[in-house]
Amino acid sequence: MTATPSARADTSLVKIKRNRHDKQEDTRRAIFTAAIEVVGEQGYAGASVAKIAARAKIASGTFYNYFPTQQDLFDQLLPVLGERLLAHIRAQISDTSVGVKREQERISAYFDFCRKTPGFLRILNEAEVFAPRAYHQHFRHFYEGYRRALLKGLKNGEIQGYSPDELDVLVFMLMGMRSYLSTMIQSNYIDTGKFTMDRLIGVYSKLLCGGVFIK
Repeated sequence: MTATPSARADTSLVKIKRNRHDKQEDTRRAIFTAAIEVVGEQGYAGASVAKIAARAKIASGTFYNYFPTQQDLFDQLLPVLGERLLAHIRAQISDTSVGVKREQERISAYFDFCRKTPGFLRILNEAEVFAPRAYHQHFRHFYEGYRRALLKGLKNGEIQGYSPDELDVLVFMLMGMRSYLSTMIQSNYIDTGKFTMDRLIGVYSKLLCGGVFIK
């Protein structure tokens, strides 16, 4: 059956709208990618709209078609990266892993993301000052997800010696260790011979399984 002129016109209009939407999404992604690179290299203070637009290969005026202000982009940057981080971690964790093995995979995936996304740690560390709303949103989202994971492990008998009420403190402790250990990546200590990723994960796992001091 041959399509009527009206039907062909409707189809063409849908294609035009879809192509326009795809181009807009491509431009938005390009701005995000450019912002991650520029902020990661020069910090929030050095990441002007002009620099981000130039890296994204768009006119500075085009930037404001997607973000009303520079701060609006900054406020979205860390949450977007946080979602990418969580997706990366979920993809790296085996469905069959439990207990400390699962935690090993979780922290290994975290460090892997940090190494593959060089600007992430600087964006995260500076966000508390330059994008506090984004920082607290990311922190809360990450904390809540981590707590749910530990609570599931507690219910499954993978974690022993803690009550549900103590998981809040435990989450902060684990997140704190992860934060400070990530400075080893920033400082290029990893894979220099003395500090290897395998050694880092090994010591981290040893602490989780056996603690430090003898009672």
